[in-house]
Amino acid sequence: MAFDKPSGLAVSPGPRDGGGPTLMSLARGRFGPSLAGVHRLDPEASGVVLCAKTKPALDFLSGQFQSKTVRRTLHALAALRPPGEADRAGDLRRDAAGALPAEFSVDLALGADEHQAGRVRVFRRRGGKPSLTEFRVLEPFGRFAWVECRPITGRMHQVRVHLASAGAPVLNDALYGEPGVVLLLSALKRGYKGREAEKPLITRLALHAGALGFLHPGSREAVEIASPVPGDLGIALKYLRRFAGRGAGS
Repeated sequence: MAFDKPSGLAVSPGPRDGGGPTLMSLARGRFGPSLAGVHRLDPEASGVVLCAKTKPALDFLSGQFQSKTVRRTLHALAALRPPGEADRAGDLRRDAAGALPAEFSVDLALGADEHQAGRVRVFRRRGGKPSLTEFRVLEPFGRFAWVECRPITGRMHQVRVHLASAGAPVLNDALYGEPGVVLLLSALKRGYKGREAEKPLITRLALHAGALGFLHPGSREAVEIASPVPGDLGIALKYLRRFAGRGAGS
């Protein structure tokens, strides 16, 4: 069983969920207590979450995640750090216009941050667990980019930390992003005549789990479950596409 999780809903209870409902508590209340989550997705992210209805199905699906044969595809709206900023270790080399490479991968070990609970950091020498993510820039928008992300391993916050380490953190990432960076229509559209109290086009973590490919535990056939881009991200992309050549780099 798969669910299209909205942003802001935790999959399972955690220290930061405030004791409210979770995807699993709601799903078990409707479909029975035996339903089990197969993998995790950050509360702030949206998209596909896969569950198992039986113990044999859970074991079969979990084995695919452990053997790295599941094909996970996430999409992120990244906010690139300006090329003029001081170089940071790990930032990718960009072209003369400051754009990301069309395709790149980040192979950096990850582990718990000893100084901040709930946060993950890069281990560049010793420590951490091997972590690999492959990226493809689908649409560049100057300061922003719509990026396809394929995590090969499945570490906590992996896509978010790897993008941040490449100098392109996910927009609105409170843990790993750039403070104060927002996507405003007034920054994209010349002659903008909106309200004085303008709201950002998207206010939540701009990360969406768009597709999950695996072998079905019953038929053993290849299955892919996809989730369409949610409305708020779709609106942001619509305006970026329309005005990208007229201010997306500001």
